[in-house]
Amino acid sequence: MAALDAGDLRVCSPPASAGAQWETHAWLKQAILLYFRMHVSAPLAAGDLEFFDKVPPKRNLAAAGVRVVPPGVARYGSFLEKGVILMPGYVNIGARVGEGSMVDTWATVGSCAQIGARVHLSGGVGIGGVLEPPQAAPVIVEDDAFIGSRAIVVEGVRVGAGAVLGAGVVLTASTTLVDVTGPKPVESKGYVPPNSVVIPGYRPKPFAAGTYGVPCALIIGRRQASTDVKTSLNEALREFGVAV
Repeated sequence: MAALDAGDLRVCSPPASAGAQWETHAWLKQAILLYFRMHVSAPLAAGDLEFFDKVPPKRNLAAAGVRVVPPGVARYGSFLEKGVILMPGYVNIGARVGEGSMVDTWATVGSCAQIGARVHLSGGVGIGGVLEPPQAAPVIVEDDAFIGSRAIVVEGVRVGAGAVLGAGVVLTASTTLVDVTGPKPVESKGYVPPNSVVIPGYRPKPFAAGTYGVPCALIIGRRQASTDVKTSLNEALREFGVAV
């Protein structure tokens, strides 16, 4: 647990070479579950605020070079790299947030989620967590991605480097991603390719009671070299004519 908290270990390791996959370390998830079993809840205080929990918040934030705005909380066993800004949001145990990333107001990073460098999680974003089963892959958001306000990414979905998710996009393991940039739609699930620009969508599905629209997500384009990684989410979406 101390090694997770210090960043010496991570629940999921990035690919060692081009074309390789992220590797989930189930034994570290099991260690977290054992840590919960070995501890009982106790009073915790942060100034005038009082809590009652098994896991204390992270310490020594200034020495780590991270900024946490009250009442933002990063739990012990998570790791924030240098330059991370945590607004009044939450980072759970086992999660890792890369250098220079922003966790904006009321955004949450669930247990064991892996957030890359220079990622912006906009206000109210929900990044799902997973501890059980131990072998299950966590949510992964790779470097330089923008995640729009109130977007939700859960169930081990991986968002590729530089991708842009518009406000309100919901991605689960069963959400259909439809790439509409070519002459025919191309469907996939669970993985947003690098530099993709994604917005919420609907498509018709027949039921016994009639045909209704069910949610999906639309890949409407790719970020170009002209869309610098420092460009805001709004500007990136406006480049593709999406109202923001």
